[in-house]
Amino acid sequence: MADGTGLITRFYKEIIEGGNLSLIDELSTDDYLDHEEALPGQPPGKDGVRYFVDAIRTAFPDIRVKSIEAWLTDGNLEASHVILSGTHRGEMAGMPATGKSVEFGTTDIIRVEDGKVAEHWGTTDNLALMQQLGAIPA
Repeated sequence: MADGTGLITRFYKEIIEGGNLSLIDELSTDDYLDHEEALPGQPPGKDGVRYFVDAIRTAFPDIRVKSIEAWLTDGNLEASHVILSGTHRGEMAGMPATGKSVEFGTTDIIRVEDGKVAEHWGTTDNLALMQQLGAIPA
């Protein structure tokens, strides 16, 4: 699973869904660069990935990968669209738990270097997520 498709799958299945944060170091380069600040206060690099995973797993302890789709591979770049689902049982960016079930998408592009993620660009459909939680009107 050294290709990007395998890395994206492992990230979502083993780290986000499974909670194995030790894989962050194994699957990313030492100078990993993340171009997405997904959550307020998220630090850069690998610490930011750990921060993001902790926050998502705290807010949605039952988070599951519903699907990983729309694969694209071009040289050392990989991309995919992922649909996640879960129940809001913990604080999320200052919002207390609502008990609501959500489903939201994220799109990721990674640059692979020597079988590890060197860079990440991503977007999460935070609008749909916040609408489902009732934080903003649908």
